[in-house]
Amino acid sequence: MLIEWLKRVLARDVHKHGPVYSATLVVRSAVSIVILDGLVILLWATFYRMRCFPSWELAFYFSAVSYSTVGYGDLILPSNWRLLGPLEAITGVLMSGISVCVLFALVTRSLDRDTQSSLRNSTEQSHA
Repeated sequence: MLIEWLKRVLARDVHKHGPVYSATLVVRSAVSIVILDGLVILLWATFYRMRCFPSWELAFYFSAVSYSTVGYGDLILPSNWRLLGPLEAITGVLMSGISVCVLFALVTRSLDRDTQSSLRNSTEQSHA
C-alpha cells in the first residue's frame, strides 16, 4: 500500500513543490513504515496471545523483541511453537530492509528531482 501511494504521489508534478515537500514526504513515509511495522507486530502478538502467552503485554513484548531482532531471551515460546520466534525475526529483518530501500529510493528520487528542477531554472534564467 505504501509503495503504491508513493508511486501515485511521485507521478504528480512534485518538482514544483521543492525540498520542504520532499522532506515532508520522507517523514510521512517513515511514520507510515513504523505504523505498518507496528501492525505486523500486533498481528504476530495476536497469535502469541491466543496460543502462547497469558497476557497481551507479554505477547506484544515478545513479538516486538523478536520482530526487531533484539531477542532479549527473557521470554521463550512453548516448545511446540519455538520456531516462530526466529521466523518472525527473519520477517522483521526483511521488512526492515525493504523499508530502508523504499526510503532510500524516495530520498534519491527527491534529490534527483530537486537537482533537475534547479538545472531547469538556471537554464531558463540564462536564456532570458
